[in-house]
Amino acid sequence: MVWVGVVLLALVVLGCVLAVAEAAISRMTRVRAVALRQEGRRNAAVLEAIQADPASYLNSIYLAVMFVQNGSAILVALLTEHWFGDLGITLASVAFTLVYFVVVEAMSKTFGILHSDRAALAVAPVVWFLGRTLRLPTRALIGLANVLLPGKGLRQGPFVSEEDIRSMADVGHEEGVIEEREKEMIHSVFHFGDRVVRELMVPRPDVVAIDLDRSSLRDAHALIVEKGFTRIPGYRQDLDRIEGIVHAKDVLGALLDGRDADLGTLLRPAHFVPESKRAAEMLREMQQEKFHSAVVTDEYGSVSGLIALEDLLEELVGDIAEEHERELPEVEPLGDDRYRVDASVTVHELNQVLGTDLPHERWNTVGGLMYGVLGAIPSEGQMVTLRGFRFTAERIEGRRVTTVLVAPA
Repeated sequence: MVWVGVVLLALVVLGCVLAVAEAAISRMTRVRAVALRQEGRRNAAVLEAIQADPASYLNSIYLAVMFVQNGSAILVALLTEHWFGDLGITLASVAFTLVYFVVVEAMSKTFGILHSDRAALAVAPVVWFLGRTLRLPTRALIGLANVLLPGKGLRQGPFVSEEDIRSMADVGHEEGVIEEREKEMIHSVFHFGDRVVRELMVPRPDVVAIDLDRSSLRDAHALIVEKGFTRIPGYRQDLDRIEGIVHAKDVLGALLDGRDADLGTLLRPAHFVPESKRAAEMLREMQQEKFHSAVVTDEYGSVSGLIALEDLLEELVGDIAEEHERELPEVEPLGDDRYRVDASVTVHELNQVLGTDLPHERWNTVGGLMYGVLGAIPSEGQMVTLRGFRFTAERIEGRRVTTVLVAPA
């Protein structure tokens, strides 16, 4: 019985080590493990190897934990039956469960969380040994579980979903760990992945372009100064025939050199992309191919707008105002839950302001929403009602809505 007690004590100690390992390895990331190795920390190389495939090592820990817990319970039952009889088994089992929870589950895991770096480095050799020793049994048992479980189970180990990360950002903000702007950027990153170029581009009516047949260098210079753009599409006859991009640097260089060059000779290649292209792919393509703007075309090949690097970055970090710009509010509160809204504001942005769920899949902008609900071009003062809100076309320019009044219906 003395040796049974010694083995029981050893299992409890091992349970504490496994609990620390589970908590510390779960919180460790591969990036942090690499940083610890670069700092020259002991066992950091082993920890980095573990983080290359954390799922298999954690599964080995879980299997070892089950052996330790069940083995401890059996040994407690043997000791108490020998000393106290059947009644003692029940009482000792309850007492041991409480002690095991406090010492192993609560204290040890809390230590592993509070000192994750130090704990992970300390237990890394143990975890590596368990992972190598129990790899085949854990794979066999997981394979059996996948056979018994409907479907094929999970191919990979622990992970967090997009909603988990969003929730963590919200909780972190509530607890004061994450600032409001940081929380918004985290949400923006996930939202950015769902956006397409059509939703972020400058629409065709707002595109500033220059006619190559009718404009000179000085005309281009005047347009660049007036609009404040460094890149302007150059076309012939109509906007659907864009031949390239006129860059302010080239125009100014030619004027300073005293050259009377044809604008067509200064054109830089234009990049054309479909309006259905994902924003994340567009940003990656701009980074890899080193260009800052692209012409957006629809399914028929007609120009539908222009997308710039700034448009993509603003979706992630918010509006980036130029020094010369006089910033006007896109959504202006008028009191009594009434708003004056720029018609180019997206329905998604309006939902964030109003706290509503207006459909943004069918219509990209507030102006498009009015067109869609009416089924016709609205006239000034014309109203539509949708999901408890009244939309009034306040100002019309040509066939285009420019401002909309939004108020509860």
